[in-house]
Amino acid sequence: MDSYKLIWVRDARSRPVQLSIPKDRVKKAAIAAVAIALLGIAGIWDYWRLRADNAELADLRIEAFEQREQIARFTNRLEQVDSQLTRVADLERKVRIIANLPGAAGIGGEDLVELAPVGENDLALPVGVPIGLDSTVESESTTVHRGQGGDDPLDEAELLSGNTAFFESLDGRAVDLASGADARAESLEVLLGQLDDKRQHLVSNPSIWPAKGWLTSRYGFRVSPFTGRRQMHSGIDIAAAAGTPIIAPARGRVSFAGRKGALGNALVLDHGFGVKTVYGHTQEILVKTGDTVERGDRIALMGSTGRSTGPHLHYVVEVKGKTRNPLDYIFD
Repeated sequence: MDSYKLIWVRDARSRPVQLSIPKDRVKKAAIAAVAIALLGIAGIWDYWRLRADNAELADLRIEAFEQREQIARFTNRLEQVDSQLTRVADLERKVRIIANLPGAAGIGGEDLVELAPVGENDLALPVGVPIGLDSTVESESTTVHRGQGGDDPLDEAELLSGNTAFFESLDGRAVDLASGADARAESLEVLLGQLDDKRQHLVSNPSIWPAKGWLTSRYGFRVSPFTGRRQMHSGIDIAAAAGTPIIAPARGRVSFAGRKGALGNALVLDHGFGVKTVYGHTQEILVKTGDTVERGDRIALMGSTGRSTGPHLHYVVEVKGKTRNPLDYIFD
């Protein structure tokens, strides 16, 4: 028998209806039904798998976003610590300069060491410069070499990469910053110990501006306004109106007050510890030789005496008989 017969009888009076279905068609239909069922099951499973993957992907995206924010905050904190360490290093350098301690990189890279004071007659005589109201009062920038932890900031592309190397670099950087902070803290502890015996020196160090005005000429080589030749300018020039007060930048004793060649009416303060300051081209000197002055006391009035092209103060800082850049000593 090659087919299946279906007999449908509606009632006793009706003629039976016969339906003959070949067996091979039944087999094919069964196979097709099983295939369709399997495909349906596979489709349903794939649908639920995709839903689960999408939900997991959404969670991963949220987690990745939170991790990027955490990394950004962490990197920002590292950069802040790095900046603070740089600031501490700069403060240490300034304190060492103020306290005249070894390890302060002065002009020419020389360390400041204490020597016996020298006579004011050994000063090189500088000359004045014209007033320049367009000049800006900008201190010379000083490059502070970072110690451990002074790496460059991480760029955004590296920040967003999220790879293992990036996290390792953050960890290494944190370790370096911690080591740098420990080393800097130890250095500052030693420095504080040294400063206990340097209080008088700190009071006597010229660390504020001697007058208000415009910085018209810096320390170093320049073209002389009188000769047109390149020559060393051993101080800085501060221009302002005639009669502008000149104040003592630190405690000291007046070792000279009077005419001093090209400087005109000049004044020399001996601050001790081998440090002296010179004030040239003054209009009037308000103190006399032998007087002791404190930081902030008025000592003279700005003028244009001597070899000068306009009212200004020529200000010189000497350490052990050698001129230094006064801007390295001004922190106010």
